[in-house]
Amino acid sequence: MKSVRTSKYNFLKIGILFFYLHLNAQNAATFYKHDKYLSSDKLEGRFPGTEGNNKAAAYIQKYFKKYGLQEFNNSYYQPFKVFVKGGINKMKSDSAATQNVLGFIEGSDPVLKNEYIVIGAHYDHWGWGGPGSGSKKKEAFAIHNGADDNASGVSALLCILEEISKQKSKPKRSIIFISFSGEEEGLLGSKYFVTHLPVPKESVKVMLNMDMVGRLNEKKELYMGGAGTFPNGVELMQKLQQNSGLNPVIHAGDVGGSDHVSFYKESISAVGFHTGGHPQYHTPEDDIDLINSDGGALVSKYIYNALTEIANYKEALFFMKQN
Repeated sequence: MKSVRTSKYNFLKIGILFFYLHLNAQNAATFYKHDKYLSSDKLEGRFPGTEGNNKAAAYIQKYFKKYGLQEFNNSYYQPFKVFVKGGINKMKSDSAATQNVLGFIEGSDPVLKNEYIVIGAHYDHWGWGGPGSGSKKKEAFAIHNGADDNASGVSALLCILEEISKQKSKPKRSIIFISFSGEEEGLLGSKYFVTHLPVPKESVKVMLNMDMVGRLNEKKELYMGGAGTFPNGVELMQKLQQNSGLNPVIHAGDVGGSDHVSFYKESISAVGFHTGGHPQYHTPEDDIDLINSDGGALVSKYIYNALTEIANYKEALFFMKQN
C-alpha cells in the first residue's frame, strides 16, 4: 500500500513538473515573439523621432489595450521632445518628438487603490548608431537592434501584463505599466514622467524597472539594485527565489543607472533588474539570436511575483534611502 502511495506521489510530482515546463515554454515563446518584432531590422533600432520608434510605441500600445489597461487623459501616449545632437542615426541636430507609452490597472482595495506601483522598461535604442551615439562601435554605421537593450525589458513587461490580465482578483494597489522612450539619451522619458505624473507624486510607492533581462547566464543570475529602498524588500526578493529557477543577486542599494534612478532621485522606492552585461552591449551585434527566451520567461515570472506581492503588501510602503 505504501509503495502505491509513493508511486502516486511521484507521478503527481512528475505531472506538476511537466506542467510548469510546458507553461514556461509557452511564456518563452511569447517573450521571443515580442523581442523578435521589437528588435527587427524594420524598426531600425527604435531611435526617438523615427518611424521605427513610433512603430515600437504602437506595438506596445496595442498590447496595453488588448490586456485591458486603462488610459490616462484618454490616451496611452505621453508625448515629449528630445534634443538630438548631430552624428546620430542619420539625423541632423534638432529636436524630435517621441512618447512614453503607459496605462494602468485600478487596484481592488477601496483605500489602497489610491496608491500606485509602477513597472516599466524603455523601448528606445540607438538606431543606426553613428559617431555622436552611445554605440561601442561608432565607426559601424549599422542598425543597432538592441534585442537585449531593451527589447528584452519590454518583452518582459508585456509578458507580466498578460499574466496580470488573467488574474481573477486584481491586486489591492493600482499598477502603472509604462514603456519609456529617450532612455539612451539620458533617462529622458522617465525624467519627463516623474515631473509630469498623471497621479499625485506621494501616491507612487514603488517603481520596478527592467533593462537588459534577455541574456540570463548559466548560473541563472538575476541582478537587482535598490531592493532595500522599501520595507523588507531584500527579504521579499530572497523569499521569491524559492522555486523560481533563478539565483537572484540582491543589493539593498547599488541602485544603478537606468530609468528607475529617475524615481529614486525623487525619493520614490525603486528596484532595477538586469541579467548582466555582455560584449554585444551597444553594438550592432545585440540581436535576437543571442536572446535566452527561456531565461527571459523565468525572469518575467520572478518579477511578476514581486510585483504582485508588492501591490498586495500588508504593511505601509515608504521610501528608504540607500547609499
